[in-house]
Amino acid sequence: MSTHAISGEALDRLFRQARTHSAWRPDTVPVSLLKEVYELARMGPTSANSQPARFVFLTTPEAKARLVPALSPGNVEKTKTAPVNVIIAFDTEFHQQLPRLFPHADMRAYFAGNPALIQETAFRNGSLQGAYFILAARALGLDCGPMSGFDAAKLNAEFFPDGKWQVNFLCNLGYGDPAKLFPRNPRLDFDQACLVL
Repeated sequence: MSTHAISGEALDRLFRQARTHSAWRPDTVPVSLLKEVYELARMGPTSANSQPARFVFLTTPEAKARLVPALSPGNVEKTKTAPVNVIIAFDTEFHQQLPRLFPHADMRAYFAGNPALIQETAFRNGSLQGAYFILAARALGLDCGPMSGFDAAKLNAEFFPDGKWQVNFLCNLGYGDPAKLFPRNPRLDFDQACLVL
């Protein structure tokens, strides 16, 4: 078993030097790279291998225009100028895939008829997958601008009218302009955020 940490350069790219971007260079992001990001992100762990996250990539002006009415005013310009907007959603019928994704136990029956458990599991594990997605994108050289600041009801009505998928959060994706970054905000220290019992 290997206990070697990844390189400091990799840690910088994923965490220490990575920033949330709001201003973007105009370089396009090929669909082949979006596929690579997903291929990495899908490998992260989820409860019962449930994989409830769903990713909708908006790459055209027409697709982005559908998103704009649901955005808070402060998020419009940075979203319109990002090469890709990603709707990170979760599937409220994820459990229908469990016979294939978790074949050693009947986990579908565990969720069937329990909408509260479905919602809780989909949201929690979909959020995890959204975080894996951000790290995968950073690992492959992309910058991310994850955000809230939208009307979920409007967004769901526009993109997911059948109600099966529901938005979790948004993430702009591309190549950020480092000259337009704000100074990094502080983070909580270990003793402020952690307990060792």
